[in-house]
Amino acid sequence: MKLQELLKGIKPTSVIGGVDADITGVDIDSRQVKDGHLFVAMKGTQVDGHRFIPKAIEQGASAVLCEDLPEEKAEGVTYIQVPSTEDAVGHVATLFYGDPSKKLKLVGVTGTNGKTTIATLLYNMFRKMGYKCGLLSTVVNYIDGEAIPADHTTPDPIELNMLLGKMVEAGCEYAFMECSSHAIAQKRIGGLKFTGGIFTNLTRDHLDYHKTFENYRNAKKAFFDGLPKSAFAITNADDKNGMIMVQNTKATVKTYSIRQMADFRARIIEMHFAGMYLDIDGHEVGVQFIGKFNVSNLLAVYAAARMLGKDPEEILVILSTLHSVSGRLEPIQSPKGFTAIVDYAHTPDALQNVLAAIHEVLNGKGHVITVCGAGGNRDHGKRPLMAQEAVKQSDKVIITSDNPRFEDPQAIIDDMLAGLNAQQMQKVISIVDRKEAIKTACMMAQKGDVILVAGKGHENYQEIKGVKHHFDDHEVLREIFGINTPSQDAAAGACDK
Repeated sequence: MKLQELLKGIKPTSVIGGVDADITGVDIDSRQVKDGHLFVAMKGTQVDGHRFIPKAIEQGASAVLCEDLPEEKAEGVTYIQVPSTEDAVGHVATLFYGDPSKKLKLVGVTGTNGKTTIATLLYNMFRKMGYKCGLLSTVVNYIDGEAIPADHTTPDPIELNMLLGKMVEAGCEYAFMECSSHAIAQKRIGGLKFTGGIFTNLTRDHLDYHKTFENYRNAKKAFFDGLPKSAFAITNADDKNGMIMVQNTKATVKTYSIRQMADFRARIIEMHFAGMYLDIDGHEVGVQFIGKFNVSNLLAVYAAARMLGKDPEEILVILSTLHSVSGRLEPIQSPKGFTAIVDYAHTPDALQNVLAAIHEVLNGKGHVITVCGAGGNRDHGKRPLMAQEAVKQSDKVIITSDNPRFEDPQAIIDDMLAGLNAQQMQKVISIVDRKEAIKTACMMAQKGDVILVAGKGHENYQEIKGVKHHFDDHEVLREIFGINTPSQDAAAGACDK
């Protein structure tokens, strides 16, 4: 594509050099630049990309998009200056890859918890309806049935448009994606055309990045503020921030609720560890999920499918066949008669929801033992809150390591324990080694009890001092129980943390 064409999507403050060069690629990583590429110098949270302009030129960049022009300018290279490369890069990437989101029905899901479940279930549902679909999620992206590994909940704008472009090439009609607060704040989804958006809920998370809850909430709200008039905005009426999210949107607003009047409603008829019977908009349906929060998730899926024009009965039939995402309230039965549940809950609210779901099924007929920790180099403020939530709804709690990253695991545990009083501490022990913590919980459990192993869910590693070591809660439990590890379904690996 000619550089001149690429610049139509942005408003440069100055252009130094010619604009008729053929651009063969767009990069924000100087190491990936090749001959004829446009290098975008981003002022990131860790490193300023402007430092790597000389390296990008050395690699063959024929044009540079930047906020600050370098003092020394290479001959034959065009420099485009803009007020914000963060604002510009999405529009440039969208143009370069042929505006792929315009050729798909793209639905974004945002909120603290539930993004992965809703996006993945929509992907699985529409594939069962016979459509080719794409999924953009934390660990695995899918182009129809092809899995593409991912490092972030939402990729950078260039990778994002490249993946969407491949979906179009593969004949995909729909795409479902998680939209994280980081991605919205950093304009990673800038330039994309959404058919619809879904809000799940909002609780404390990522304050290490956003600093305040208001900033975090506003990042989520910005997604709905940017939806076009032709789109739909589905919001959770049961969340106190649900209507705030959509108060300034131009999109058609629809609500869902399990507690009050709404456009889409559901209630629980019956619940077991194997699943639930629900009433959704006057229709009874059996589903393979448990917990009130999963009723909300399933209702959001139902609402989105309805807004995409699908038949209610077909939606409910397929909904009854869908399975939980890997590491989301996933039960593993012990031969000794107790149940272990692996769940990704890594926020106070998520932990509260999962434990509430377990108690809804137990109905006072067994004890709950919770194994949990907190991630290193993340929001310190939620650590004592995590411990408090675990103690409130558990008979015994084992505080252990999650992903300590570059922190001392014991220091993280101490932060969690600092939120507990002397009486609460009587329920708690701490074991730094996560495998030993899970083994200890299994030794404590009796027939009819439930062990919740929280925090890592689908993850098959522990990150320690910058190195990812293989570790899988499912494998540890199955090893203890002496049972084989089953293979996972196609889209079961995608989650958000």
